[in-house]
Parts: sequence; C-alpha cells; structure tokens
Amino acid sequence: MKVFQLLCSILVLLLLLRTGKPEIYIVTMDGEPVISYKGGVPGFEPIVVDTDEKIDTTSELVTSYAQHLEEEHDMLLGSLFDHGTYKKLYSYKHLINGFAVHISPEQAVTLRRAPGVKSLERDWKVRRLTTHTPQFLGLPTGVWPTGGGFDRAGENIVIGFVDSGIYPHHPSFATYNTDPYEPLPKYRGKCEVDPDTKKNFCNGKIIGAQHFAEAAIAAGAFNPSIDFASPMDGDGHGSHTAAIAAGNNGIPVRMHGHEFGKASGMAPRARIAVYKALYRLFGGFIADVVAAIDQAVHDGVDILSLSVGPNSPPATTKTTFLNPFDATLLAAVKAGVFVAQAAGNGGPFPKTLVSYSPWITSVAAAIDDRRYKNHLTLGNGKILPGIGLSPSTHPNQTYTLVAANDILLDSSVMKYSPSDCQRPEVLNKNLVKGNILLCGYSFNFVVGTASIKKVSETAKSLGAIGFVLVVENASPGTKFDPVPVGVPGILITDVSKSMDLVDYYNISTPRDWTGRVKSFNATGSIGDGLMPILHKSAPQVALFSARGPNIKDFNFQDADLLKPDILAPGSLIWSAWSPNGTDEPNYVGEGFAMISGTSMAAPHIAGIAALVKQKHSHWSPAAIKSALMTTSTKLDRAGRPLQAQQYSETEATKLVAATPFDYGSGHVDPRAALDPGLIFDAGYEDYLGFLCTTPGIDVHEIKNYTNSPCNYTMKHPSNFNTPSITVSHLVKTQTVTRMVTNVAEEETYVIAARMQPSIAIEATPSAMTLKPGASREFSVSLTVRSVTGTYSFGEILMKGSRGHKVRIPVVAMGYWR
Repeated sequence: MKVFQLLCSILVLLLLLRTGKPEIYIVTMDGEPVISYKGGVPGFEPIVVDTDEKIDTTSELVTSYAQHLEEEHDMLLGSLFDHGTYKKLYSYKHLINGFAVHISPEQAVTLRRAPGVKSLERDWKVRRLTTHTPQFLGLPTGVWPTGGGFDRAGENIVIGFVDSGIYPHHPSFATYNTDPYEPLPKYRGKCEVDPDTKKNFCNGKIIGAQHFAEAAIAAGAFNPSIDFASPMDGDGHGSHTAAIAAGNNGIPVRMHGHEFGKASGMAPRARIAVYKALYRLFGGFIADVVAAIDQAVHDGVDILSLSVGPNSPPATTKTTFLNPFDATLLAAVKAGVFVAQAAGNGGPFPKTLVSYSPWITSVAAAIDDRRYKNHLTLGNGKILPGIGLSPSTHPNQTYTLVAANDILLDSSVMKYSPSDCQRPEVLNKNLVKGNILLCGYSFNFVVGTASIKKVSETAKSLGAIGFVLVVENASPGTKFDPVPVGVPGILITDVSKSMDLVDYYNISTPRDWTGRVKSFNATGSIGDGLMPILHKSAPQVALFSARGPNIKDFNFQDADLLKPDILAPGSLIWSAWSPNGTDEPNYVGEGFAMISGTSMAAPHIAGIAALVKQKHSHWSPAAIKSALMTTSTKLDRAGRPLQAQQYSETEATKLVAATPFDYGSGHVDPRAALDPGLIFDAGYEDYLGFLCTTPGIDVHEIKNYTNSPCNYTMKHPSNFNTPSITVSHLVKTQTVTRMVTNVAEEETYVIAARMQPSIAIEATPSAMTLKPGASREFSVSLTVRSVTGTYSFGEILMKGSRGHKVRIPVVAMGYWR
C-alpha cells in the first residue's frame, strides 16, 4: 500500500514538473479589430472611419462586431482546453484583435499552433518612468489668453492617464472653485465607485476612473491592502502626472508651514480620465496596460499620457516597433489619439530609450531655471554648499555640532546604523537638544529604507535645532534632490566638502583614550534654502534623461528614426501627491511632492498637446506632434546652445554641448506650437510604409500586428514624413523627401540646410510659396565627405515671409560602403 502511495506521489510530482507554472500570455488573432475592420465577415458591415472623426463605439455595428470577436476568443479557448484549466483575463477588440490568458507553458504551445492564432507572447513588466513650469514655458501670458484664459485652457479636451490611479480628493482636481463642468457626450468612459467610501471617483473634472489588475492578480503580485482594487492612487505617481498635465490653476503648494508657490497643470480646464494599470511595488504588466489603452481609446480620450515603459527592448519580437504595446498605440494613433510617452530614465548613456516608435511622441526631461541651494557655515569660517529645502537657523547665531555616532545611548545599537538618524530612541536627547545633529548619508537612503524626511523627524523629536546629512562617498549616478523639511537641514553632496566638515569636527572634538567625546566644540549655522534661484542657463538636459540613438531591434542596431522627439521640464517638478503614496519615502503622508523623471516630462507635453488640440480640433496626432517639434528651441534662456548633463571622468556631473540624441528637436515652446506655419502630417499608411521599408523587419510580423500587407512605395524609412531626418547608414549620396502642409495664410518659405563638415547637405527647392491648406514636397540630399565613425548633426530651417520658422533636425552617419 505504501509503495502504491509513493508511486502516486511521484506521478503527481512528475505531472506538476511537466506542466510548468502558469503564466500570462498575450495572443493576437486573425481578423481585423474594430479600428480597421473593412468588412468580409458574414453579417457584419464594414466600419467606416473618417480620418477626422473618431469611431462611434456605441453604434450597433461596432458593439456587435466587438462582441463577435470576444465570442471567437472564448470559443477558441473553450475548444482547446478544459473549463477551469485556464483563465482569460481580457479580450482586446478595438485596437488589436486578441486576448490575454493565464495558462501553463504546455497550453501555450498548443495555443500557438491553433488555427487563427497569429502571435503568442509571454507578458512582460513595465515600470514608472518617474509648479513653476507654466511660467517657465510662458503659458499664463502667451498661451492661455488665446484659449480664453486659464479657466478655459484645455476646455472639453480629455487626457487619459495610464498610470497608478488618482487621489480624487486633492485640490488640484477639485471642482468647488470652478465653473461647473458640463456633460461631455463624446466621452463614454465610466466611473468606478470607491469600495471603501462608496463614493464615485468622478466629479466632472475627473470624467472617468477605472482600474486594470487582472494580470497583476493572476501573477500573484497584487496586494489589495496597499494596491487598492479601485482607481485610488496607492503610489502618488498617477496623481502627480495628472496634475502636471491638467491640474487646477493656482493651487498653493504648502508643506511644513511654508508655501512653495502655486501649482498648475499645463491645460487646467482639460478633463482627466484615469486608467490605473500601475502599482506601488511592482510597476505593471503589459496585459493590464494594453487593456487600459484599449479601453481609453474606446471611451474617446483625445490625448494619452504614458509615464510608463518597458525595462528593456522587447526580446520577443525582432523589432522594437512591433509588440502588443506599440501595436496597440499604433491603433490608438490611427483612431486619432495623440500619445505622449516618457523616453526613459537610463541616461546619460547612449541607446537607453524605452520609447521607440514613430507614432509615439517620446519625451526627454529637462532641468528648468529653478534651483534650490543652501549652505552650512562652520565655526572656522568655511562655507560649505549643499541642498536643503529648509528654513535657516537663527540669524547671527551658531550652534554646537554633535555627530549621531558620538551620542548613542547604548553601543549595542550599532546594528541599527545609527548614523542614518532614522531612530530617535537610540540617541541621547540631552546631548542633541538645542544643537545641530550630524548624520551620515548611507546606502540606505539610495535604496529607500532611510529618508531625509525621517532624519528631519528624528531631529525634531530630540529637540535639535537642525540637522546636517554628510555624503562621504557617492556611487556613480546617485541623484540628490532637495527635500522640503520643517526644521533647518542641509545635505552636503560634494564629497570633498563633506571631508572638510568631518576634518573640522574631528579637530574640534577632543576624546578620551577610549574614543568617547570629552566636549563638543565644533559649531555651525544653516542658511535659508527655501527661496529658489532662477538660472539663465536653462533649460538643460537632465542627467537621467534617456538618450538616443534610437534602436530598431533587440541587437541594438540603429534605427532610421530620431528619438527622443522633444524635451520638456522633468526635474524637481512640484505637483499633487497621494497621502497614501509610499513610492517616495520623503513624501509619505504629504499632499505634494517634488520629484524628477521623464515621467514628469511626458504629461507636460500631453497638457500642451491638449492646448494645441483645443485650438486645432481636426489636426491629426502627427500634425500636433509636428507643431510641437518644429517650433521647439535649441537655445537656453541666455541664447546659448542647449547643454546636457553628463558624467565627467571623475564621475561628477559636467555640462556638454547637447545633440538631437539628447533633446530630439529641442525644448518645447507652447506659444509657437499654437501657430507653427507648416506641419509634417502623417497617417496610418505612412507608419506602415515606415515599418515595411525598415531593413530586417519580417513582413509576416508586420501583417500579424497591423492586418496589412506591405505594398507601400516609401523606398526607405528615412522618407517617413516626420519632422526630423535620420540616416543611420549613409553610403555615398542619399536623397530623402518630405511633405509640408501650410496651416496658416499664404506664405513664401526660404529653405536653408546646414550640416557638420563630414557630410554635405542640400535642400531642393531653395524656396516655395504655399497657399492656405496646400501641400508641397521638398527633398534633402546627404553626401558622405569623410567617414568619422560618429554621427553628424545638422538642420533644415524654413523661414516664412510672415515670420514663421520651421526647423527640423538632421542626423546621419557616413560609411564608405
């Protein structure tokens, strides 16, 4: 009997080992999704899409065809697998035809071979790409008045946010001080009800709120106690990005009794539609993100803001441009939705972008003109610079400095890393009271297990007059941001200055033979760090902002497409925060946060795109993108060429001349974008032409994702009508073409071209006159003069007789063959 039981146990174990752990797969199917259905299925008429209008997703034809696709998905799964052995998470019907399913690897093999299945990919994870900027960008004086003032800026434009949700009670999203928001029939999204409070998440400004977590739940990553099974923001990131793009104007940013100015979104009157698919600890899953995007487009958003991207190029497809995520966004753009995506935070190294495709506007991050600086004055007269968003110690008074390691109550507490000053109970209050507490900035601060907020709380609870955090060694890439605190405090980030402080403290602090301090004689005072300093050397490309060249495949081969597209503020951005959010330990429980990332840059562009869309309601996503790019600037406030933060040989930060691989076309200029003169327009057929002419892309893969054959005559991907020119492998001479359309009055443009010496450039014709609405083609010839092994940069500048300036960057690398 025991032998039989043992054999049964072994058999069960072998079966378990053989079947493998279930995983989430995204499947695409034969047959058109709603967005591209042209007929052919008995009983279903073609769905006609006007290029200027969105599909009516409420029509009988659309709903019945979408239901037909879902039934096909269910029938296929039901025919292959027993009920209960799989779980379908989503059916994708509007932008791609397919579904997400939780199955074993063995079932995946069966499903991949099933008739009608075009592709099957294992799900992969994505991550978040983490006040003053309206003034910096000239919105209050130069843009909002043209749309009726800030109280009408973005009126009736819906921005969808695929992010970590929203904190609906924040004043940035309140409606009690605004004109009532009228119903918006074009938007068909729904509002979930908070399961805890039973209150609706929407209020007229927040017009839709839904959450997507089926893949996160199936993967075992979802924790309802901290992730919230609702659109509630359990992180802070989603509230922050929504307020940057569309938060109310003039919201006081108050922390620790000080007001840091007033916050405003780029388009304060725009509506906010929330599609929560990102979560606090793990980021998100593509299956949930694709479902969120599919729903957002179905609901009728005008703009999509995506502060989310993959951790690396997708390994499942040969090309970066084709995967369920980018294919879904291609269909979204086909449906007339403008997509702004964060470029990524892998800078300053080349080829770190995580936003690749021509239909997406990829946004790099800039430092604006506001810097927060502070200083520590020592008793020996030395003044040490640092950062600290704090009030000063009492003027004309110095205070004794006491180091945390010298005031331990019990030497056994060393295991708690007391120099971090995270635990007030291990320090001697009598020795701290009325003095300045010295703490060490350890690796715990980098990983988030220690925070400056907690140091501030420790100092306050012990009665310290203030605190100093000393950075004694900094690993490459450590980014120090000023953190608002309620007591005088400063972070000395320069290691050499930290050593000056340590040396002064040691010389001034006599000890007995055991090392115990006899008396604390070192003194100092902390300056006022609350007032920002405005610099003319702005904007600059932020150190962390991802850089080009763009890549077309998993082997990191260069693409014939410039990325990023544009630069926008993304460093030290004040905006709304969720008190539930623990994503940033320095802002736990706060209503506002000042954080950095291309995550903050993307919603700036989404909000500005809403202003352009408000003025030019029938413009395509490509036209809006073109207006933003061709009117951007390559100069800083002082009129000098843009600079980019980069590492020096000593791993400190230095400034170098920026290139289009850092900033794309340049830094956004919202005022100019409203009246660009000319646009480089493109549509679905153009995107297909780009894909079909990109070397190395499998035409079957293109058909799988687009349901379209490759029969386009673009000849080369460099001919794709984007407001930039990139030739990654230029041999001898290559001529590229572009088409411009006049969106202003009749105007004559003179065309000039310039390039670095290794490549010759010529534009033809040298001038052209365009009537309103007219389109004209021009060509640009690039010729290799010398092979340098590096890219050459240049530009085409089109100057109009009515004052319009249209500029596009040119990037090329020459080869002999």
